[in-house]
Amino acid sequence: MESTYKTRLSKEQLDQIITHHLHANIQEYEEMVDGWANHAYKLILLDGREVVLKIAPSAATRLMRCEQNLMTAEVEALRLVAELQNVPVPHVLAYDDSLHLAPAQYFIMEYMSGSPYNQVKTQFTVKEQEEIEQQLGCYNQRINEIKGKRFGYFSGEDRQRKTWREAFLMLMDDMLVDGQEAEVDIGIDYNELRDLIEKKSDALDDVTESVLISWDLWDGNVLIQDKKITAIIDFERSLWGDPLMEHYFSHFNYTPGFLKGYGRKIVTENEQRRRSLYDLYFDLALRIECDYRQYDNQEHINWTIHNLKEGIERFRKMK
Repeated sequence: MESTYKTRLSKEQLDQIITHHLHANIQEYEEMVDGWANHAYKLILLDGREVVLKIAPSAATRLMRCEQNLMTAEVEALRLVAELQNVPVPHVLAYDDSLHLAPAQYFIMEYMSGSPYNQVKTQFTVKEQEEIEQQLGCYNQRINEIKGKRFGYFSGEDRQRKTWREAFLMLMDDMLVDGQEAEVDIGIDYNELRDLIEKKSDALDDVTESVLISWDLWDGNVLIQDKKITAIIDFERSLWGDPLMEHYFSHFNYTPGFLKGYGRKIVTENEQRRRSLYDLYFDLALRIECDYRQYDNQEHINWTIHNLKEGIERFRKMK
């Protein structure tokens, strides 16, 4: 699906970047089309190495508030997770935010083999899927062991808060302001939704420890080969917050395999209320980003409208 966010580079620009950072030359390159925000290229170098160059939207691109500093967040999060040593993530080989060789920030990482889980999932039996998702649960739990000092956006102390309640309400308000500025119809008055959110937000006070959360760890960001997870990618949405905000605790997934691997379920009423807030946030993001990125897939846009309508109804019913 096409997005106006993507920054494309010429062969000459790619050559300059690789020569500058890796002192190598490119043998082959191809665009990787699966990403919806940042753009990526797979590069095969003359010395045999395979790497991926990922470039952010240009500085002139109108971004949502939650999409500020995504590349900085991803690079820093990848480096933190790599220190765990037992979670398969690509190693960052170079990062450049100078804008000297390209019109936007970019970084180079090692290429990780495997197919996105969402593309091959139906090839596996229910038992095999459960085993893969159990692996994912274990890895996700390890990621959530990385502790933070504050809550909220990954990059920039001015975008972080002392409490999770303050931080999440800031995230949510940023989302709603983006929707209002773009005049996105979310099927409910924005201020009415704000009131509903505020009334249900006290459950957030239960979260007192800040941890690293990927937030975007859906099937498309899990690479599979020989029924094993070979890589977890795309940490650009990383936050400091509540592990129950992770994608596989959402209404889209929440599978037995993942829960077994992670070693935790949503049990208490307050946990259910927190998860309902996170589901609403994600449903809003899916809808509002369509207008910012000017997606060309009307079927997807229609799906986000329907999904948000259902999400708001679920949220209303939550005590």
